[in-house]
Amino acid sequence: MAPRVTVSTPSIYSPRYPVTALDAGPRAGAAVVALACAVVLIIATMLPPSPAGVGTHTGLGFQRCEFLDRTGLPCPSCGMTTSFSLFVRGRMLGSFYVQPMGFVLAVATAASFWIALYIAVTGRPALRLMRLVPGRYYLIPLMFFGVAAWGWKIFIHLKGIDGW
Repeated sequence: MAPRVTVSTPSIYSPRYPVTALDAGPRAGAAVVALACAVVLIIATMLPPSPAGVGTHTGLGFQRCEFLDRTGLPCPSCGMTTSFSLFVRGRMLGSFYVQPMGFVLAVATAASFWIALYIAVTGRPALRLMRLVPGRYYLIPLMFFGVAAWGWKIFIHLKGIDGW
């Protein structure tokens, strides 16, 4: 009789590479990025969102959107500040509705804050996996999403349902 052979499935092999701590320069850069993201989000908390869906930025002393005033159509960035202002208040659906690209950018800003803070505090290179993913896999779809978000903004503005 032949000997009985048992086959066991090997555990997933993932080599452990030594993680070297980042120098002071990259850590300081990450701290600057975290601070910049925090400033953007804090400013968004101080601005009350405009119920019209556009014009929140006027609370910072900026002029109304010239593109909107001249053409009657919102520009690609119309509603971004309102979207950020809604996002920091936890009104995610409103943030997405008013300006979908603003919502995506607000999520990216919040994620960038936490990732950069992690890098600054621990010195660990948390973004090395991003280098493995070619930019065309996320930048091109993001550009198409931005154009579609502008189309959505124009649609809700022309229908008179622009606002939350």
